Amino acid sequence: MSDGSAVAKLDPKQIDALFAGIDQTHLPGVAVAVAIDGLPVYRKGFGLANMELPVALGPSIRMRIGSTTKHFVCLAYLLLCEEGRCGIDDEIGTHIPELHDASRHVTMREVMGHTSGIRDVYTISMMFHGTGRPVTDNDLLAYYTTIDDVDFASGTHWSYNNGAYMLLGIAVERIAGEPLADVLRKRIFEPVGMTDTMLRPWDSDFVPNSATLHMIDRQGRYTRDYMGMELSAAGGMVSTMDDMLRWLKHMDAPIVGTAETWALMKEPNRLANGTSTGYGLGLISDSYRGVRTLSHSGGVLGGNSQMIRVPSAGLDISIAANRMDLNSLDLANKIIDACIDGLDPLPEASKIEPRDAIYLSTSSGSVIEFAAKDDLQLVGTDGTPGIPMAPDAQGVLHLPAFMSFMKQSIAPGESGIRLNDFGNESELGEVERIPDATLGAFAGTYENDALDLRVLVANDAEGPRLNSAGRHGSAQFKLEPICARRWKAVTLGSFAMLNFLMTFDADGDGATARAPRMANIRFRRVASA
Repeated sequence: MSDGSAVAKLDPKQIDALFAGIDQTHLPGVAVAVAIDGLPVYRKGFGLANMELPVALGPSIRMRIGSTTKHFVCLAYLLLCEEGRCGIDDEIGTHIPELHDASRHVTMREVMGHTSGIRDVYTISMMFHGTGRPVTDNDLLAYYTTIDDVDFASGTHWSYNNGAYMLLGIAVERIAGEPLADVLRKRIFEPVGMTDTMLRPWDSDFVPNSATLHMIDRQGRYTRDYMGMELSAAGGMVSTMDDMLRWLKHMDAPIVGTAETWALMKEPNRLANGTSTGYGLGLISDSYRGVRTLSHSGGVLGGNSQMIRVPSAGLDISIAANRMDLNSLDLANKIIDACIDGLDPLPEASKIEPRDAIYLSTSSGSVIEFAAKDDLQLVGTDGTPGIPMAPDAQGVLHLPAFMSFMKQSIAPGESGIRLNDFGNESELGEVERIPDATLGAFAGTYENDALDLRVLVANDAEGPRLNSAGRHGSAQFKLEPICARRWKAVTLGSFAMLNFLMTFDADGDGATARAPRMANIRFRRVASA
């Protein structure tokens, strides 16, 4: 369908039906608010704000919105640009001069667009220190003074980077001369009337009128497992669904930020290969079933959220879940399905025979694992859990619709598969899995000086293990063999996305760790087992 023909209308019973399976009074759930042409037409909560209390969720309860925070912080920086105090293409080292030379030359535009290529210390810290550690922004900043390499050359790839956004927040504070929380409150929240919205750096404090997050452990039980680290520019805001509707309405006629500023935020960046990333400055421009959307989601341990609008139909949606086993992005898409008639059909997936296979990139060292589960083809990268991908008529595998902003696909290759990652193509050849591989001489102690990390690889009574320790904590993993030198490090913690791939050097002198947001961190071997 064309954007010009999109008309939104809402039947409350249809939306109620979408949430029927969540509408209960003993488990956490979701809060949702929908507006058409700026007028709220649906406001409800389903489930509990906290499993310990008889308090129902609702659109006026504060909930974490995670990375939706990012475009607010981008706007804060651009407001300072409007005042002539900084520039969008300033090197980040201009505002944070203590950064190591490896990181200080990327631009603020690249930082906000996730194309900087600098290391993401959020990922590194959670992976090797574990979650639940009270790590501050200043603790994380210190790593950028010693990290002497990058994930990739700036502007050549797109990789989501929370650590870079943490630096953006520090830059805003230094330029403005006041805490980020005050900058956001004075310059954005108060002028727009978002009285229940604030920056909440820690999950360990008490904030009135707030829902509790509910993580899920390996036994399927809800738990209090939080990220632990300070949450600031990367994803520290809490808001209500009512406040988020006010914000979405404000986008149509902004009183905060000039038209030029908002155009910059919405305009997707382009990589050196010419591919549009779809990501502007904290906002995602995409399409869903033939209509253009503007959005940004947020994910934290124990919950997630989605802010999405269909501008041509005047449809605004804000939804947040306070439990890990619900998907706000998918639920928001279903609301769009219910509210707009005549949408293009979703791409029909061709039938496929799911298979198990391992593919290796000899250039990057990346490993992609295919796993069959019922009639689904699961695809995992560098040790992370598999995501269902479905083929089109040409046999090219694509991510689910709610992940369409991740411009990645996998096609059959000459001797394996061909990965397209935001326009960057690479061939991966099939390799044989060796399920009975042993650690042997790879057991030992490995170190990375720049990150102040030590890794112990050894066999214990339960099999091969990897234990990491650094400045702010430790983490434990079981090692599962992929082939002789490549092992999957599977976290023994609650957050499976912290798995990674460990590749041991053939000569035994060192090893490399990599994950989807972490390219090839080198460890030197300092001791045998």
